[in-house]
Amino acid sequence: MLYYLFNYLEQISFPGAGVFRYISFRAGLVLILSLFISMAIGRRIIDWLQKKQIGETVRNLGLEDQYSKKGTPTIGGIIIIIAILIPTLLCGKLDNIYLILMVITTCWLGGLGFADDYIKVFKKDKEGLHGKSKIIGQVGLGFIVGLVLFLSPEVVIKENVEVRRSVDVREVIFHTVETKSTKTTIPFVKNNNFDYAQLVSWAGKYKDKAAWIVFVLMTIFVVTAVSNGTNLTDGLDGLAAGSSAIIGAALGVLAYTSSHVEFASFLNIMFIPGAEELVIFAAAFIGATIGFLWYNAYPAQVFMGDTGSLTLGGIIAVFAIIIRKELLIPILCGVFLAESISVIAQVVYFKCTKKKYDEGKRIFKMTPLHHHFQKPGNAGIKALLQRPVVAIPESKIVIRFWLIGIMLAVITVVTLKIR
Repeated sequence: MLYYLFNYLEQISFPGAGVFRYISFRAGLVLILSLFISMAIGRRIIDWLQKKQIGETVRNLGLEDQYSKKGTPTIGGIIIIIAILIPTLLCGKLDNIYLILMVITTCWLGGLGFADDYIKVFKKDKEGLHGKSKIIGQVGLGFIVGLVLFLSPEVVIKENVEVRRSVDVREVIFHTVETKSTKTTIPFVKNNNFDYAQLVSWAGKYKDKAAWIVFVLMTIFVVTAVSNGTNLTDGLDGLAAGSSAIIGAALGVLAYTSSHVEFASFLNIMFIPGAEELVIFAAAFIGATIGFLWYNAYPAQVFMGDTGSLTLGGIIAVFAIIIRKELLIPILCGVFLAESISVIAQVVYFKCTKKKYDEGKRIFKMTPLHHHFQKPGNAGIKALLQRPVVAIPESKIVIRFWLIGIMLAVITVVTLKIR
C-alpha cells in the first residue's frame, strides 16, 4: 500500500519519495517493522492465550524438565503470521505474482495449522487434525502454486546462454526474450541449470507439457516435505523459529541475486524478473521469526504450534520453488531433513526388527533427532546409538543446531559458484 502512495508522491516530485523504489530501503524498513510488530503484539497475544487457558498438553516422553512446559501458551504462530503479513502488505508491490503466492501460502498453511491446533486445544483431541486432512491441504497448496507458475504469463526467466571472456573480463549474456521454463538450479555441476523436461524426453512433442506436470508434482512434494519437516523440528524452545530465520536469510540472498541482472550474470544463474519483491517478503519473514524468538527462546513463554511450524515450512518451500532453488533445499534445510529422516528411519527399523525378532529395536534413543540428545545413554532404551552418554541441555542443543543451520546456509549460497 505504501509502495503505491510513495510512487504517487514521486510522480508529483515530493522530496524523498523516490527512496521507496529501492529494494534495499523497503527490505530494511520491513525487517524493522516485522521485528517491532512481533515483539509488540507478542506479549498481548500471550496474555490473551493465558487468559483463555490455551496451553500446551505434554505427553510423557521421559525428558528432564518436560512437565515444566505444561500449560505454556500455544498457537503462537499467529504472532509470526501477523508480523509477516502486515509489513508485506504495507511495503510490498501487491500486484507482483510472486508476492501474491507468498501471501496465499502464509494464509493457507496458517489456516491449516490453526485448524490442527484448534482441535488439539479446544476439542481436547491430542491427535489434532487427521493426517490425511493435513496432507490434502499441503498437496492442494502445492498444486495451486505449481499451476499458477505454469499458467501465469508473469512467471518468466531469462536464461544465461553465452559467456564472453577476455583477459580481465568475464560476462554472461542472457536471452533478450523472457521465456517460460521448467529449468531450475542444481548444485555442484558446471552447467548449473537442470530442466525437468529432460526427465520426460520420451514424450516427444508433448515434452514441454509433460515437463510442467513433473514441475507441479515436484512443487507438491517439496511443499509437503518441508512443511512436515519444520513441524517435526518444532520440539525444542526456539529451534524451529531460529532455524527458519537462518534459512530465510539465505533465501533472501538467493532471491536478490536471482532478481538482479548483474549479480545473476556474475554468478551465472538464471535471471528472474519480478523476484525482487520476494526480498521484501524474506525481510518480513526474518523479522517475524527473530521477534518471535524474544518469547520462544528457552525457557519459552509461548509455542508456535502447528499454526507456526506448518506455515514456516510452507513459506520456505514455495519461496525456494519460485526462485528455482528447490534442489538446494536438502542442503539449506539440512536440519529439517535430518529430523525427518531420523523419524522415518526409526519407524522403518522398528517395524523390520519387530517382524524378525518379535521385539522392535531402535536406531536412536528417541526421535525426532533433537530428542535423542536429551536422553542419557543409560536411559534403558535399546538403541543402536547410545551417545551422548550424558544428556545435553536443551538450550545447548538448540544453539548447536542453529550453528549447523548457519553453516548449511553459507554452503547453499556458495554452491552457486562451486561447480
